[in-house]
Amino acid sequence: MKRLLLIEDDNEIRGLLRTFLEESGYAVDEAADGMEGARQALSSSYDLILLDIMLPYKSGDQLLKEVREHSEVPVIVISAKDMVQTKIDVIRIGADDYITKPFDLGEVLVRIEALLRRSGRSEKNTDILTHKNLSLHTKEARAFVKGKELTLTVKEYAILKLLLSHPDKIFSRANIFDSLWDEDSGNYDDNAVKVHMSNLRGKLSALDTEEYIETVWGMGYRLAN
Repeated sequence: MKRLLLIEDDNEIRGLLRTFLEESGYAVDEAADGMEGARQALSSSYDLILLDIMLPYKSGDQLLKEVREHSEVPVIVISAKDMVQTKIDVIRIGADDYITKPFDLGEVLVRIEALLRRSGRSEKNTDILTHKNLSLHTKEARAFVKGKELTLTVKEYAILKLLLSHPDKIFSRANIFDSLWDEDSGNYDDNAVKVHMSNLRGKLSALDTEEYIETVWGMGYRLAN
């Protein structure tokens, strides 16, 4: 399921768009101001962003500039400003499309579908690994759950990256130790893996009630469905 971020300060428009897009098969996160929109856009992975220009606390064009410093995620600006120069300006700073309010919901949907096709967002972005509400940014070695950063040790991060990189694989404790510890297999430490795994799961559960790591009894661990 494609994941969209909707940044719009008008409650009625935001609610209308979110309901329509969710009914159209998309997962939608929302923000009502520029500061919250920037936080979500920069800490989580999205397939596309819908962005208003006139926002409280931080303008849409400033937010767009910040996003473009870190990501090539497709951005559609939806704004009441219909001047040609405004459209030119936001496209020059990184917008991929521009829709003027008032808009037709069907047109918004078609624009989203077309932009997702052109941008090839069906291909996996290996710089950001995601699962449920968790996103792991491999270039920065940082992980976030629901936009909140996880404070992880080196080994906890490595375990999480290993599981996210192989979402369908079951890893025994010996597999994990051999993959992440610079030790000979003869020095395998079962307890070290258990302790790090327990700590990692505790940190995940502190931020979300979703289960992220599943124990497969007698076999090992894998990402939970």
